Amino acid sequence: MTATPRTALTIAGSDSGGGAGIQADLRTFFANGVHGLVALTAVTVQNSLGVQGFTEIPADVVTAQVKAVAGDMGVHAAKTGMLATAEIIQAVAKTLDEVHIGRGTDTPFVVDPVAASMTGHALLREEALEAIRTELFPRATVITPNLDEVRLLTGIEVVDAASRRAAAEALLEFGAQWVLVKGGHLRDGEDCVDLLTDGTQPIELSGPRIATNNTHGGGDTMASAITSSLAKGADVPTAVTEAKRFIERCVAEAYPLGAGVGPVSPFWRLGDA
Repeated sequence: MTATPRTALTIAGSDSGGGAGIQADLRTFFANGVHGLVALTAVTVQNSLGVQGFTEIPADVVTAQVKAVAGDMGVHAAKTGMLATAEIIQAVAKTLDEVHIGRGTDTPFVVDPVAASMTGHALLREEALEAIRTELFPRATVITPNLDEVRLLTGIEVVDAASRRAAAEALLEFGAQWVLVKGGHLRDGEDCVDLLTDGTQPIELSGPRIATNNTHGGGDTMASAITSSLAKGADVPTAVTEAKRFIERCVAEAYPLGAGVGPVSPFWRLGDA
């Protein structure tokens, strides 16, 4: 009999182009050997050129999905992606407490605060950003903002190592256990440096900056890879280190698709197998 794999839950929106959102989460879960569960928050209309529109799912339907899978199948780790509105964020936070997911429980919780577009523009209204700060971050095992999201959430523009540390400290004040400040959007230098810290243990994770414009879904893939490792029992530094190596390979194997930005690719795992 085949052993039942560990489970990971994504609470996020869909991407009709298949490169980001729950589509990226599910293929990352699969590539890392965990069974993916889904609570859909929004249906987007998008392709490689960008998001053309979206329709959010009613908050009670989002939370019903979480309760349905958590109560029957169990969740070994969970993550959020696009949550669209303050109402959905608040409802999800309350439901996570009810099903015992998040900080203070045995089930790790990763928050990818999807708040900025690829061009750095805000995707959420201020009330939704505030709900992320006050409702999700205090429940998070680890949060994974990119530099544009760091700026929106803290007002700090990361330009060097000192401002990266300052941003991480500011984010920790919102209550997350660990903060991962991703350096992919800082274009200076040959390396891409991420900073992981819990306030006492700063860890710099450096990797090569790969020359490609095809980076769609990179943030989702990184957060999902972290969630996968946490679901399998890794501690946070190990999970983030493994995810860093995974996303590096996914970016290196990214492919063009459509007239705009193509997706990062976990298909290399199939070849390795």
